[in-house]
Amino acid sequence: MNFNKITTLVLLTLLVYAIGTNADDNEIYVDQVGATANIDLEQLGSGNIIGGLNSAHGSMTNFDLDGATLTLDVNQIGNNNKMLGDINADSFTGLFDFDGDTNSYTIQVDAGNSNSADNGNVNVDVDGSTNTMTLDLATNAIASGADIDTIVQGSSNTVNIDLDVDSATNYIDLDGDSNNLDYNGDGFAGAYFKIEHDGSTRSFDIDQQSTQDNDWLRVISDGSGGSFCINQSDQGTSTSC
Repeated sequence: MNFNKITTLVLLTLLVYAIGTNADDNEIYVDQVGATANIDLEQLGSGNIIGGLNSAHGSMTNFDLDGATLTLDVNQIGNNNKMLGDINADSFTGLFDFDGDTNSYTIQVDAGNSNSADNGNVNVDVDGSTNTMTLDLATNAIASGADIDTIVQGSSNTVNIDLDVDSATNYIDLDGDSNNLDYNGDGFAGAYFKIEHDGSTRSFDIDQQSTQDNDWLRVISDGSGGSFCINQSDQGTSTSC
């Protein structure tokens, strides 16, 4: 019997009920410590928060997951919602499905180098417009074997991805007009990045640099207008757009 899993699910049930019955908008507060946790979160409606980092409403804090072999499945449907997560884990699996407009998603995994964040598997699906999505995975290139898949469908979205990992595979499918991508990939071993895009008036800033290794970068874009800035380096020096 997995004590961590049972404790987490009971805690979530109590907190969602207590907060949801006393506020116009829903809030979920999570503070998980321990290995092999499997957490599913779902919010329906507008103006909701899955909290941590810069939470608001009733001065929320946390959405802090700590431990190894964690799985987090989030489904948030509606407009003007926020998900602000701080995850410290090794072998982390994240499944994020967001539907709606003018939402903000921040996914931060092991920014403090406490669990290496090896073999991270993150899948993000965003449907809607004027959304902002930020993924920050590891620091100082200590993580290895990351597999990132991001699908964004809609217009005027902003996607920020910062990966400091070894041997990472990062794939983005971006469909719609006036979308912005800011990608920064660092590491000490080869990484693969690919973006497929359909739409006009796009803006791509792509920095990919590892220390004396092989990187692969492929951009396929179909549309008119906009700007591209691509920097690639294998010498570990700073590049920028």
